Amino acid sequence: MKGRVIFLSEEESMDATIRSLLAQAFPRMLEKEHWVSVKHQGKSNLEQSFPRKLRAWCEPGAQFLILRDNDGGNCVALKERLLSMVPPMEAPVSIRIVCQELESWFLGDLEAVSRAYPTVTRHRSFQSLGKRDPDSLTNAAQLLTELTGTQAKVERAKNIACHLQPSRNRSRSFQVFYQRLASWLTC
Repeated sequence: MKGRVIFLSEEESMDATIRSLLAQAFPRMLEKEHWVSVKHQGKSNLEQSFPRKLRAWCEPGAQFLILRDNDGGNCVALKERLLSMVPPMEAPVSIRIVCQELESWFLGDLEAVSRAYPTVTRHRSFQSLGKRDPDSLTNAAQLLTELTGTQAKVERAKNIACHLQPSRNRSRSFQVFYQRLASWLTC
């Protein structure tokens, strides 16, 4: 591993997901020593803040991973726009777009959802979700709220993320994120 991985995420539930996923998938990679997660107060705050943070962060070997929901937009155009905001620097910067929203990653691993919330398997739409592309769902947050019966996004993210298994997750955007993460944390 070159240096610490610095995560810049859109909001608190995304931050909670990163923390839970790293603890489960990379238990030897310690917070503060190997990685740091910086949460923001939404997309606007992230976009206003990350260029300044990248310019000001003076840490040799640091690698930056910026994580933002797509929310129904054009993934390619969004990524290009965010890349254009990255200041000239030597540190590696990777932008990962969550298609369409964080809850799509959870619906990509229905077993993780059912381990966190066992009663979801009784819901009439649960089985059909296994046949749908989680990244194409424009209402993943709403579906997950209906399935789990909770609107508490951060708590729900913590409960599900600790059960996520990359090998069974059907979300392509999750897989792209995880591949980058694994390549940086296992070098």
